[in-house]
Amino acid sequence: MAISWSGVPAELGLVLNTQQDQQLQQYVELLLRWNKVYNLTAVRDPEQILPLHLWDSLSVVPFIEAESCLDVGSGAGLPGIPLAIMRPTQQFTLLDTNGKKTRFIQQAALELSLTNIQVVQVRVEQWQPKQKFAAIISRAFASLADFVTVSGQHLQAAGRLYAMKGRYPDTEIAELPRGWSLASSHPLSVPGLNAERHLLELTRTA
Repeated sequence: MAISWSGVPAELGLVLNTQQDQQLQQYVELLLRWNKVYNLTAVRDPEQILPLHLWDSLSVVPFIEAESCLDVGSGAGLPGIPLAIMRPTQQFTLLDTNGKKTRFIQQAALELSLTNIQVVQVRVEQWQPKQKFAAIISRAFASLADFVTVSGQHLQAAGRLYAMKGRYPDTEIAELPRGWSLASSHPLSVPGLNAERHLLELTRTA
């Protein structure tokens, strides 16, 4: 099936130029093509990929304003690639342990001419980057505690962790490790997705 592209829904409140619109469409087409061979995502229907992956990733764009952002467990480049398209002046590092997925991200960045993306294939808890990040985001971690434990070491002192979640995770918030707290919670409205979505901002406590 081919993607039926009619642009990014106005409900997301994003202003795109022609290049960004074309890059997002090209990214989804590339993802669908690679997915036939490499099984990058379980979602194969083009009409489902848009709300479940692309619109979901784009819903957090207004909140990610840091100069440097790490996408942990990026998988097929979500949300990192859509963020890099929409925030061309910011630097994004996309990290995943799966070689097939990191090769796809590298190819996508090349074909989309995204010079603000760095791709890393390593376990985040074993990684030793030269510099820490102002923001770290993930939509792949099972629990907030795990996210904080393995990713917090790569965050700048005043930086923020951004966890993309479905239902509001009261239990996970209560189980945050000592030294971390919820700074803010943003309910997200994703066009075409009839499910709860939240973006949680986590910071170190004083």
